[in-house]
Amino acid sequence: GLELSVNSHAADFSLSTMPGPPVSLSCLVRNSSQAEELLWYRGDGQVDLKDGNKVNVSNVCVSPVTESDNGVTFTCKLARDKSVQVSVLLDVQFPPHLSGEESLQIEEEKDVTMSCNAKSNPQGQTAWYKNNNSLTLKQNRYQLYQTSEVFQLSIIKVEKSDNGTYTCVVKSPLGEGRKDFHLIVEDKKPVFPKEAVIAAVVVVTATVLFGIVARRDKIFKVW
Repeated sequence: GLELSVNSHAADFSLSTMPGPPVSLSCLVRNSSQAEELLWYRGDGQVDLKDGNKVNVSNVCVSPVTESDNGVTFTCKLARDKSVQVSVLLDVQFPPHLSGEESLQIEEEKDVTMSCNAKSNPQGQTAWYKNNNSLTLKQNRYQLYQTSEVFQLSIIKVEKSDNGTYTCVVKSPLGEGRKDFHLIVEDKKPVFPKEAVIAAVVVVTATVLFGIVARRDKIFKVW
């Protein structure tokens, strides 16, 4: 009947918390007739415990809790039989952090991508707006890409009508984040055809060569 418990849980569990306040985890040996040494792990790494914090009862404190602790597992194990263990998964909840603005200048007929990096827990829902109106996604012109942390909007072959302010909005039960992108579409720069440039170079080169040859013949005739 020997078993462990963490914060009174005898089986693995998830602990919801917020960034900031510390979290204390207490591991206790139950139904033991002798002193038992305990081990703590953070993920795969063993936690360094002081001598007075290893036998029958052992405590660890996460202070302060940060967003990077989200999804981290702490496991208490029996030293002489590591199969006896209890794990706690930290569920650190925080709103999306998304703000500021960005200006983008792009030539007509080129592609542009606007990217929002927005982590949140629980994961937020994203929406795009143009000039404060819901963006109508035109087929073959707009492409959306989304992961748990990145939201991207791509416009294929931009036009003058694409000028404006695009807003990425991420909403979660804990809050909302927004970021503005000011898109300026510039006139397409004229491009000279390579064939015309090559032809011009050939004509100039040939003219120079003919001039040199003619001058040489004239010099020989004088002599």
